[in-house]
Amino acid sequence: MEITLNGEKRTVSETESLAALIEHLDVGKRRVAVVRNGDVIRREDCASTHLTNGDTVDIVHMVGGG
Repeated sequence: MEITLNGEKRTVSETESLAALIEHLDVGKRRVAVVRNGDVIRREDCASTHLTNGDTVDIVHMVGGG
């Protein structure tokens, strides 16, 4: 199935969850915000949120500063 990840088309497994995608991208230990189709997804909900064909996902890395 095809999704758009951070503006780029990507093919993923039909049973892939947001948690699996984050793990596959190796960003799970970093502070990130995940947005799926315009909705912010809480980290604890990523495992139960499954991707569907045509989804738009943005993963934003948090950067500290001051």
